Amino acid sequence: MDSIPAFNDVQSTKIPANALPQSEEELLAWVRLSRSRRVGPSTFIRLIREHSHAEAALNALPQVAVKAGARGYAPCSVAQAEAEMEAGLKAGAELLCLGGPGYPPHLALIPDPPPLLWAIGDVSLAAKPTVGLVGARNASSLGQRMARILAEELGGEGYVIASGMARGVDAAAHKASLATGSIAVLAGGVETVYPRENKALWSELATEGLIVSEAPVGTAPQARHFPRRNRIISGISLGVVVIEGAAKSGSLITARNALDQGREVMAVPGSPLDPRASGCNMLLRDGAGLVRSGADVIEHLNGAAQRYLPMDMPDVHIAHPPAYTEKTAPPAEKTINKTDQPLPAAIKSILSTAPIPEDTLIRESGLTTPEAMELILEMELAGEIKRHPGGMLSLAG
Repeated sequence: MDSIPAFNDVQSTKIPANALPQSEEELLAWVRLSRSRRVGPSTFIRLIREHSHAEAALNALPQVAVKAGARGYAPCSVAQAEAEMEAGLKAGAELLCLGGPGYPPHLALIPDPPPLLWAIGDVSLAAKPTVGLVGARNASSLGQRMARILAEELGGEGYVIASGMARGVDAAAHKASLATGSIAVLAGGVETVYPRENKALWSELATEGLIVSEAPVGTAPQARHFPRRNRIISGISLGVVVIEGAAKSGSLITARNALDQGREVMAVPGSPLDPRASGCNMLLRDGAGLVRSGADVIEHLNGAAQRYLPMDMPDVHIAHPPAYTEKTAPPAEKTINKTDQPLPAAIKSILSTAPIPEDTLIRESGLTTPEAMELILEMELAGEIKRHPGGMLSLAG
């Protein structure tokens, strides 16, 4: 246990303490706001911070939408939110609020943390040092064996293992870490077993581990849900290890999310002749930590600990990927003065379909931060701006 980096007391200041729900009515308002159309995680946080409470944000939301040009906008209904809460309770799930008790502390630090998480199982596992183990669904027997070895070795050193409960590497990692701590992050509803062959594993995780999902209870997993799920796997972890992953795979998406979030990225090398190892070998070529055993993972995490942001920052926001840091971000060709053109044009002229950091957009717009943030919110609600992982923005395609 002495080898575990001291990241346990992480706190997020994204949500003011007085904005957390204190009653069933306030919790219902949180659900309504988070499920309202075009209100993603970043917009949710901004609305809560501007209006102090979810109910006030809900009341203001239609006016903001009208101002943004959205017609007939209505927030999530009371009936829909009540149905979700009732379904969650019926499934034996617990609702965790961003910034509240039980919410995974490191997940709260990513740029776009889920405002709500449904959880089944031992919620205390979310507060423990966690390592993500991900890899191919069609993993080789050697890849699955490596997943078991790493899960057992890391579990023996006090680490919880996080993965996505898919077949192959995910399932092997979960089974090997049930006794020491295992967290499954699902793309669909927290009570939805996918794939069906993992029904027994789901039951074991529900009683011995922890299952979480940001999706409403009853949601059937769809392809578009998995990339968003992957950001949670990396977000709750100190680092992510890829064990067999093709060049274009969900495992590589998880690795990219980890980089966006400032987490350590590691990979197990494989044969250049095996397509399942192509993604891992690419990561290693690009500087990922090479992993042969659990000891290697711990060594990489200890080396990365000193590079983490100070946890007592007044407004925590994970650093952008290396290509977009303040030192390396390319200067914009032109800084827009807010008197030169209409305000939306001042934003649109900087944006394109290629994502850029939000703080770069604000700085280059020539607007004050409050002005720019208000305009970005309006354009996001109007569907003109698309938000990407890592605090990145682009024009909606």
